[in-house]
Amino acid sequence: QVQLEESGGGLVQAGASLRLSCAASQRTFRRYTMGWFRQAPGKEREFVAAITWSGGSIYYADSVKGRFTISRDNAKNTIYLQMNSLKPEDTAVYYCAADSLRPLRPLAGGTISEYDNWGQGTQVTVSS
Repeated sequence: QVQLEESGGGLVQAGASLRLSCAASQRTFRRYTMGWFRQAPGKEREFVAAITWSGGSIYYADSVKGRFTISRDNAKNTIYLQMNSLKPEDTAVYYCAADSLRPLRPLAGGTISEYDNWGQGTQVTVSS
């Protein structure tokens, strides 16, 4: 099990930017595909973005493509989600997740069941 801790959430106005971080507790993180998901009140958790262990494959949900950027710094055991041009519909709890069961995957996936380690989440609220 790898422990994940998100940070960087907050309350911002529409059009603003935020950068989320997710720190992992183990160096084995470097072998894992990592993802960001979000869950708005009354809605199911949904995929946002994913990145493979090397950064060679990145995948975004259509709703955030062109506005959000996922990246990772394996030396710091951390992934990031840069969120620009935020909209009220981006309001949600954001979770990072790790796929530790299939290390060194060549492609990033966007299905919740592919990820077996989850953080506690960080709240992002975008006001109109």
